Amino acid sequence: MPQASESEEAASGARSGPRSGPDSGRDSANAPRRAAVGAGDDPAAATDAAPRPPGLRLRAFATHELDQALDALGWRGSRIHAGVHLARKNLRRARATLALGGSALGPGAALIDRELRKLNDGLSALRDAHALVETFDRLLRHHNDTEVRALLARTRRRAATARAQAAREARLDDPDLGARRSLLRVLRAGLRALPWAGLEPEHWREAVVVSLARVARAAENARRSGDDEDWHGWRRRARRLSQQQRALKTAKLGRDAPKFDKHQIERLGEAQDLNLLLDHCGKRSLFGKQDRTALRRFAQAELARSRVRIAGGGGGGAD
Repeated sequence: MPQASESEEAASGARSGPRSGPDSGRDSANAPRRAAVGAGDDPAAATDAAPRPPGLRLRAFATHELDQALDALGWRGSRIHAGVHLARKNLRRARATLALGGSALGPGAALIDRELRKLNDGLSALRDAHALVETFDRLLRHHNDTEVRALLARTRRRAATARAQAAREARLDDPDLGARRSLLRVLRAGLRALPWAGLEPEHWREAVVVSLARVARAAENARRSGDDEDWHGWRRRARRLSQQQRALKTAKLGRDAPKFDKHQIERLGEAQDLNLLLDHCGKRSLFGKQDRTALRRFAQAELARSRVRIAGGGGGGAD
């Protein structure tokens, strides 16, 4: 059987985002980049080749995620928000895969991981503006009280206006996010040059053990302190574990993939969205004083209920 190309192999197992059409601002470099994944990835030249080493399958997954991020960052118009949301997910998944290799990938891995983190952080203002609107949408779907719905609808309109302004500022600062995509192409090449073929099962198994321990510690800290930063840390650790599970399963290493409560991670994400809402209820809020006060009271009550449910649901271990 012909050996699949690296992008094809990753795509077969990874969940991809919505595809962009001819007028969506798709990254024009995608086609030549995918066609030139590497001489060793030519399907026609691998007729009787042995299965690709597991480390290279992990590289395939990470490469595919960066390709998806490059594509999504090229989405234009109102789709810029969905594109940034998807790209940030892709970047986090690539970083989670790098962590599975750890020090075995050499000193260059830490540099690439650091730059991917900085790139992701640089997109956070756009993402937060979009997440705020999405949080209002989710709350509107789950609340029927007339006064609550009126408050949420009113403040959502203000949040949507702020989101549009954030997009305009981003386009002025980096038209079509072109500088970010150029940097990402360089980081993609660097990631592929790492010694993935030398990875052994003990490398990713140790990384999974470390991730599981970090989730357990973060859960304990959050439950004990009740501090917002500790809860956010729990969410970040749990999300990293989920991303590593995805990478291992896609690379056909599912036996080593961690098990955890996916619903718990979703609830942690929803709680973090409520924290984001509270962050916009300070003195510099985009909402009027009366709405800001009412919204803070509402979000605090929602967050308290959410954390009670989460705290009683385990530490993010096996289903």
